[in-house]
This record gives sequence, C-alpha cells and structure tokens, in this order.
Amino acid sequence: MEIAGGAFRAEQLKTHSGLISAFSMRLVKTGLVSHDLGRTLNKAEDLRLASDYRGDAVKPELAEWAVQSATEFVAAIDAAFFPSS
Repeated sequence: MEIAGGAFRAEQLKTHSGLISAFSMRLVKTGLVSHDLGRTLNKAEDLRLASDYRGDAVKPELAEWAVQSATEFVAAIDAAFFPSS
C-alpha cells in the first residue's frame, strides 16, 4: 500500500497503532496534515484504549469532544486530500 510517498506492508496497517504510526510518519511529519490532527488522533486512541482495555468510563464531555473532533478530523482530511468533493 502506498501512503504519501512511501510504501507500507499490509501488516503495518492492520492495527490501530500501526495505522496511527503511519499517519504520523507520512502525513504529520511531512506537513501534509497539521500536528493538531495528529494530536487529536492520538488523544482519541488514548480514550479508546482506556475504555476498551482498562474498562475506564469515558466522561460525557470527553465523549462529546471525541465525536466533535472526529467530525473535524474527517472534514480536514477531506479538504486536504479530496478538495473537489
């Protein structure tokens, strides 16, 4: 699979952490997307890990933040890579 200037083996993109790492290396560090988007993705992943693996409850305000951030994240990616849509 080709992602912004570099090939990745499919195995590298089969996990959340592998995909987030690829996102950071190929999109954030190269300046194709903002560092804020990278931080947002990492914070959302932290919430997912806390909920899924530690069983921590996610406070409603953090859940609302995650939903709002996801909407903004998708809009930013759409604008950056699919400007005509």
